[in-house]
Amino acid sequence: MILSFHPLFRGDANILCAGRDPGREELAAIQSATVVILPQGCTRRLYEMARANCRRVFPNYDARFRFPGKTGQIRLFREWGIPHPATEAYESLADFRNRNPSNLSFGFPLVFKFDWGGEGDTVFLAENRNDLDELLVHAARCERSGQRGFLLQQFVSCQGRSLRVAVIGKRLLSYWRVTEGPGTFKASLSGGARVDTDSDPLLKKAAESLVAGFCRDAGINLAGLDLIYADKEAPPTPLLLEINYFFGRVGLGGSAAYYKLLEHEIRGWITAGEPAGIDSTGAKRRRPGPGSGKAI
Repeated sequence: MILSFHPLFRGDANILCAGRDPGREELAAIQSATVVILPQGCTRRLYEMARANCRRVFPNYDARFRFPGKTGQIRLFREWGIPHPATEAYESLADFRNRNPSNLSFGFPLVFKFDWGGEGDTVFLAENRNDLDELLVHAARCERSGQRGFLLQQFVSCQGRSLRVAVIGKRLLSYWRVTEGPGTFKASLSGGARVDTDSDPLLKKAAESLVAGFCRDAGINLAGLDLIYADKEAPPTPLLLEINYFFGRVGLGGSAAYYKLLEHEIRGWITAGEPAGIDSTGAKRRRPGPGSGKAI
């Protein structure tokens, strides 16, 4: 039996669990299912219930919940040896102050990222110490409301563009997000960047190869990964910025195109008889090898 919790994927049995925790009814349904399909917005409790009681669960969110938030993702990148900008991760303001903040391994300008948020909404450029102090005041306000954790990251000049590689099942789709105006360091579509699917195909291929190997080994099969290339670096090396388990669909042709592709990939995954994926807690760690970057 195919059990779907996804509102737009039709299974043999369908349950909506949005806005509430799963209970006995959901547990019984999962235990009776051979396949469980979850929504992108599933909670940790629903995911862990599904993984504990069904061998085949899509998507695989082991890495998402074992390495939560942006600070968790930095730990994941380090554990797997994935190239990324130099980063200092802090669990709280107290953690920052206790670790000699004047002794960073990189200087200004730097990028300040809160542990939560996506599409650049909680990412800021600190040009100097005054900028950083203002962001730390903002972090203090966030902590009072229960939100904590942030990153300080080396600023990498990248010609105002980033590469989004969307992983959907075994498919990879990639496109550049290019800023149009001067003085903008975040290349996000929500911030006014434009989509470019054609430029620098060799750089795209190298980034796709990195993402394909990483996601195959970490078991990630539904996410949007953001990468950049440093200006004038030779040889050019893709740097992974972050993983978005919720990601926009504009660059993929819109929601209708995305959901059509998602359904196709889920059906293919079901037919192939694949399990949930490689558990990130037990897989052998290695750097990604070469590949076409078009499928994983």
